[in-house]
Amino acid sequence: MSKLDAESCDNVKVTDTVFDGVQIRIFDPIEKRDKTLKRGVIYLHGGGWTLEGARMRTYDQLCRAVAEGVNAVVVSVEYRILPDVHFPEQLNDALHATKYFLQPDVLAKWSVDPNRIALSGDSSGGNLAAAVCQQLIQDGNAVSKIKLQALIYPVLQVLDFNTPSYQQNMDMPILRRFLMAKFWLHYLNGNSKYVEPMLVNNHTSFDVSQAVALRERLNWSSILPSGIQKHFKPVVQTVGTPELIQEVPAIFDVRASPLIAEKESLKLMPKTYILTCEYDVLRDDGLMYAKRLEDAGVEVTNDHYEDGFHGCMIFADWPLYFSVGARTRDNYIKWLDENL
Repeated sequence: MSKLDAESCDNVKVTDTVFDGVQIRIFDPIEKRDKTLKRGVIYLHGGGWTLEGARMRTYDQLCRAVAEGVNAVVVSVEYRILPDVHFPEQLNDALHATKYFLQPDVLAKWSVDPNRIALSGDSSGGNLAAAVCQQLIQDGNAVSKIKLQALIYPVLQVLDFNTPSYQQNMDMPILRRFLMAKFWLHYLNGNSKYVEPMLVNNHTSFDVSQAVALRERLNWSSILPSGIQKHFKPVVQTVGTPELIQEVPAIFDVRASPLIAEKESLKLMPKTYILTCEYDVLRDDGLMYAKRLEDAGVEVTNDHYEDGFHGCMIFADWPLYFSVGARTRDNYIKWLDENL
C-alpha cells in the first residue's frame, strides 16, 4: 500500500517529524475555536505489527477526522514493524514517542493541554496503546498524564485462541483465527510451525506452570456473560507443547498481553473506551478487558457493534464504504470529543 506525503488541507496542518528517534506524523487542527489549549491524541495504527502505517491513506484519513472532529493535535506514531523488528521493539517505539510528547516543552510547542491527552489505537495498535498505558505506571506520575485510553477492537492476549469469539469467527474475514496466530508468532519472534499447537491452546495446557496463575484472569466462563458464551466450551489441554514455551517465552509477558495484568495495575488505568465488534475474533479480548477494568474500579465505555467486523472503522470513506465503518468512526470521535 502506498504512503501519502504530509499534505495539509484547509482545516488540518500535517507535519512529519521525529520524537526520540521514532517517525511521527502530526495532524494539527488549523481552526481555533477559542484561545484555549487544544487536546491531544496519541494514535497507534493497527496491522498485526507488520502492516499499514501512520502514512497510509486509511490512517491518514482517520487521523484527519479525529483532529478536526475533536479539535485535537493527533500524534500518529510510525513505529517500526515486522520483519525489521520484533517484540518488544514496536512497544518500545510507542512508549518512547509517548513519553517524548508528554514532556511539558513539547506539549507547549504544539499548544496541547497537559491535562487533556488520550492514548488510542486499533487492533495491534490497541494492544500497544493498552501496554503503553500500563508501562507508564512504572514512571510514577506519568500515567496520570493520560486522561483517557480508547481501544478499537484491540488484541489483548495470546494465551487463549478458543474464546467464544475465536471459535465463532475463526474463518471470518478480515481477520481469521489462523492469521491472528501467525501475527502473534511473528511479533514474538516464534517459528510459524507453532501455529497449530497454539490454535488448540497447547501453550497454556495444565502441565505449563506459567499458565496456572494467569488462567483466572482469562477465565471467560466467569468473566463473559452467558449471552456471549453461547454454546462454546473452554479448550484446555492436559499435556501441551513445552518447547513452544521455551522458544517463545514472551507468550507470558504482560507487555505483550495487557489483559493478564494484575488487578493492582488495572486500578491505575485511566477512563477507558473499548470498541468491540460481533464478527471479530478479538471481540472477547475487548469484552474481558472492559470487565476486568470495571472490576478494578475504572470507568469503562464498551461500544459494541452487532453488525461490526474487524477493521470496519477504516471502511468509512469511498470507495471502501460500509455503514458500520462510518458509525464506528463517528461514535469514536464523538466519545473523544465529549470525554477528553
